Amino acid sequence: MENTPTLTRSGLADALHRKVGLSKSDALHMVEQILERMTDALASGENVKISKFGTFLLNDKDARVGRNPKTGEEATVSARRVVTFRPSEGLRMRFAGVR
Repeated sequence: MENTPTLTRSGLADALHRKVGLSKSDALHMVEQILERMTDALASGENVKISKFGTFLLNDKDARVGRNPKTGEEATVSARRVVTFRPSEGLRMRFAGVR
């Protein structure tokens, strides 16, 4: 498996600090507030759409019978709500053909 770099909260804050000129603490606070708002929206049942980036969608999954791949034993997988991400057309086009 490749060791690819990961964008983190502090990485986003550093980018805001460099490109916008916010202090490091203000930039980190802004990133935290944005992520908190997104989390709150998803927790309350709202989808989150970020123009030209993508949409975080809530999907309800029904309970089902699954199998332990190691033992083959059946187990009930409970109903749950999951978050999926659908990239915008622009984001998909930007990475078309990139491997």
